[in-house]
Amino acid sequence: MRKSWLMCVLLGTLAWGQAAPSAPPQPAQAPADTSASVAPDTAVITVIGVCPAQPKPAVAKGTAAKPATAAKAPASKTPPADCKTVITKAQFEKLAAAVAPNVTPQVKKQLAGVLPRFIGMSSEAKKQGLDKTDQFKQTVEFAKMQILTTALQRKIQEEAAKISPEEIEAYYKEHADTFEQFNVDRLFVPRTKQPDAESKEEDEKDEKLSDEAKKAKEAEEKTKADAAEQAMTKLAESLRARAAAGEDIAKLQKEAFEAAGMKIESPTVNLPSVRRTGLPPAHAAVFDLKPGEVSQVISDSGGQYIYKLNSKDHVTLEQATNEIHSKLQNDRTREMMDKVNNSFKAETNDAYFGPGGVGAAPPPRLPHPRPMPQTAPPAQPQTPPPAQPEAAKPN
Repeated sequence: MRKSWLMCVLLGTLAWGQAAPSAPPQPAQAPADTSASVAPDTAVITVIGVCPAQPKPAVAKGTAAKPATAAKAPASKTPPADCKTVITKAQFEKLAAAVAPNVTPQVKKQLAGVLPRFIGMSSEAKKQGLDKTDQFKQTVEFAKMQILTTALQRKIQEEAAKISPEEIEAYYKEHADTFEQFNVDRLFVPRTKQPDAESKEEDEKDEKLSDEAKKAKEAEEKTKADAAEQAMTKLAESLRARAAAGEDIAKLQKEAFEAAGMKIESPTVNLPSVRRTGLPPAHAAVFDLKPGEVSQVISDSGGQYIYKLNSKDHVTLEQATNEIHSKLQNDRTREMMDKVNNSFKAETNDAYFGPGGVGAAPPPRLPHPRPMPQTAPPAQPQTPPPAQPEAAKPN
């Protein structure tokens, strides 16, 4: 769970009322954390000049309350210079844990930096009676709703995270194909050839041609492009046959890029641990190959692909445990949040808010599964597959 909204408000006020920011400090090695050696009742923050809030005296049972008209004894006022509010380690850590669960040492420092100002300014605000205004009361009510909403989301997250080893094992067995892992070689053949320098110069000259000449030139270029695409398709089939005959895929990949006029380095052909979710659905036939077999040419908007399956095995239950836990927690969190959100509905007055009503509330933040590394397909036409694997989510 990320920091609560209250922590964001607290830290967001750090810049308020401050001088212009100075240049960012140079990164330095973090000092050793010695907070554990500080006793719980030791003062960690002392705000001098602000008297601590005095608790109201408890009325003993059976004692008659004083009449409202009784005279009050004059309260002894401590000079502000002698006043101080002391916050112990135990008090500070209790506040920090409530404001920002899983608080880090850096967040503790930020909270300690803003807290004295809050204490001092809120004390002065009370002296001026700002806590008695209707605006204050309405703001507090709204803040309570936000805090309770965050608390409920946190509780749902905690409940959803209670997943037993038996449940994880059951999911692993029910989704065995999800955890299959394949070692494949992938040969990428661009769909068309890259234009050469002469073609670019001719394009610049074409700007001066008449409309009729331009149309004729476009028709000619289309004919050339179609021929070039057919040539690359024929090359892909030839490379596929050579791959099936046992030629080195990396060598064939280099030839494909040279034939296409690609000036960039050819991509890595081996995908050592790809799973079924790591390739597009149109490429799924690759996973039905037997070790040593080569696929047919698979053509899509990105280009043409040829795969060779080297081997396949399974991600072990131990390796998949964290991934499955995150997946189940995510699903349960969504189910529990949907149940709460579906338990109520709102109706708004369009005459007041205007046409279209009010904006929809953003969905709650949910944890994302942490799957095993995968390799994603190219996102754009004529883009070679990435050399580095990317993450893919389980089904």
